[in-house]
This record gives sequence, C-alpha cells and structure tokens, in this order.
Amino acid sequence: MEKDNQQTFLSRGCYCAPQPHTRQLDVFRHSCNKLDAFDWLKNIKPSEISASADIVEVRFKNSRKEFFRATPDLDLRVGDIVAVEALPGHDIGIVTLTGEVVKLQMKNKKVNPNSEDIKRVYRKAKVSDVEKWVTAVKQENSTMYKSRGIALSLNLDMKISDVEYQGDHTKAIFYYTADDRVDFRELIRVLADTFAVRVEMRQIGMRQEASRLGGIGSCGRELCCTTWLTKFKSVSTNSARTQQLSLNPQKLAGQCSKLKCCINYENSCYLDSLKNFPDLEKELVTKKGIAVYQKMDVLKKLIGYQYNDNPGHIIMVTTERVKQIQELNAKNIQPDDLITEDQYPDPETSNNFNDNNNILEDSLTRFDKPQKSKKHKRRNKKNKNKNPQEKSPPANQ
Repeated sequence: MEKDNQQTFLSRGCYCAPQPHTRQLDVFRHSCNKLDAFDWLKNIKPSEISASADIVEVRFKNSRKEFFRATPDLDLRVGDIVAVEALPGHDIGIVTLTGEVVKLQMKNKKVNPNSEDIKRVYRKAKVSDVEKWVTAVKQENSTMYKSRGIALSLNLDMKISDVEYQGDHTKAIFYYTADDRVDFRELIRVLADTFAVRVEMRQIGMRQEASRLGGIGSCGRELCCTTWLTKFKSVSTNSARTQQLSLNPQKLAGQCSKLKCCINYENSCYLDSLKNFPDLEKELVTKKGIAVYQKMDVLKKLIGYQYNDNPGHIIMVTTERVKQIQELNAKNIQPDDLITEDQYPDPETSNNFNDNNNILEDSLTRFDKPQKSKKHKRRNKKNKNKNPQEKSPPANQ
C-alpha cells in the first residue's frame, strides 16, 4: 500500500510524499519522469510589459498541466506547492515553470496570455492545505478499487482506470474507458453517496489509459506514453506497409491493443527515401526474360525482382539500375541482364567469405568440448618422467 501511495505522488512530480512541517522545495526534484520541464531561460528576467510575466505553469496528476495567474507578491519558484483556483473550491499543485519560458510554453500550447479564462493562484500551500492534500491522495487507489466493484454491481460495461482527488478533498475525477456509450447517472449517485465528494466522469481512450497505468514494452523499456509521449497521433497500417513490416496484429499492437506509436517514429524517413524510387508496377524487359517486382529494401535502396521463367529466385537491383533499365525499355532497348557484370560479386572474395563463415560456424562447437583439468595435465607429466622415451642411438663415428 505504501508503494502505491508513493507512485501516486510520483505521478504528480513529487520525489516523496510531502510532509506538512517540512520545506516544500524538498518535495520536488528534477528526475526522469513524465512532463519534467527544464527552464533554459531561468537567467533571463521577464519584461514587465509582457502579459505572461505573472503566469506560472502548475502540474497536477499524470498529464494534467495548467497555467495560472499569480500576483507579484507571491514570489513563486519551481517546486512550490500552491493552492489554485478550481470549480468548486481550490486545488493543490506543484509549480513547474516560471519566468520567460512560460510565454514560449503558452505559445506552444496555443494559450492566449491575455485571456480572462486563466485561473488564479490563491497562495502558497499552508500546513492545513498539505495535510488535506496528502489525505486525499492516499485514498485514490482504494477509491478506484471500490468504484470498480460498484460499476460491476450495476452491470455497466466500463472500466475505471484512474481516480484523481481535488486538493481540498471536495471533488474527485473518475477516468474510465468504454467501447460504447454508458449511462452512468446511477453510478454517479452511488459514488457521491459512498465517498461523500462531488463526482466528475471523464472518458479517455485506450492510449491514455495505457499511459496512466504504465508498463514495459516489447523493446524492454518503459512505455513511451508513460515516460515522455504526451500527444497521441493516429497510427495506420499504411505506415507499417511503408516500412515493409509484416501485418501481424500480435507484433504491431501495444499494450493498449492499438498499433504501436513507435511505428510513426521512422515513417517520415521511409517516405523521404521512397520519393526517389522508380515506378514499381512497370515490368523490366531484358534478353533473359521479363522481371517482375517482388520486394524492396527502402533504406538500402534495393529492389527485388524475379524472372517469370525462374520464380522464387529474387535478384536485388539498385534503384539507379532500375531507372536505367526503364529508360532503355522506353526506347525499345533490352539490356542483357538486370545487373551489370561489375555488380556481380567477386568469386575469390565470396569464396573466402564463405570459407571464413564455415570456419566460424564449425569453431562454435569448441566451447562445448570439455577442457582438461590441471590434475590431468600433472598426471601426464609424471607418466612421462617415469617412462622416458628411448633416446636415439649415437651416430657412428
């Protein structure tokens, strides 16, 4: 239970559970967690004319970050626990960015600094605020498990994946996933009576659920959506086809049962390489026969063709050679072969390479042979001393 409570504070950027009578700056620490921000403009003072000079960025649970307007007399720093405006009551969060870099962050998220919708920072969190906040956070896991049981008893086809309490313990946000539309009016009444809080239901997608729960991917690393990925772009099977990946749902799907987000990482690189590829639907006509496209290696810029008379034997041809053959075919000229003589491998180097490979393959079994012990070697030396070999007779004088 203590480990779960510590994890809930880590999801808010806290290094440890805050104590009411300790310094607030000791709670926050830059580390390898999601949404950790580095202020690379901290030595530049914001101009007084700037509208974002009094705006700070405050972090809440998981991926929730908002901008709040503070008064100049607060003198907020990164790591301060603050009480901010909420509807209703107030919420508790941690300041992550202050100063000039906030203006760039607002521009990146398309937030107008002059907007009247920006809420206010009330004060730095007092001892009573921190105590109430810690009590609310420690109840989130137990509330989530109980709410799942309540939803199951009401026969609702939904899954409650996360719960976030407001800092003043008057409101709770229940995040859930569902395939179809769910009528949770009765669920809200039961939850409000059970936990004595104001209930808000928010539906999230499968990717957002995986980012909140976390886990280890097939690459052996922690999920990207849990560590650093905040914007989820749609992933299609066309990206997998572009990268010549096998359309196997068990390999392409992540823990969210959707296509892996990492398929999009290198897709632009493949699309740039494919711009210089020739038309693959055209057949290549040579004196040996007609060759048809079979496969390609995008990054190596190789295209595999096979003759109609010799199916199963694929010849890898460079893109430049394919363009050259297509230009010759357009002039009704047939080259001798798909590849020129200078492109054939040297038989001497290829034989040596194969021999070396065979040697290496055969030599792998040397690790399986038992090595002779030192005692056995000593016994052999003793036997040689006891039975010395006969010396050769002296030569005739």
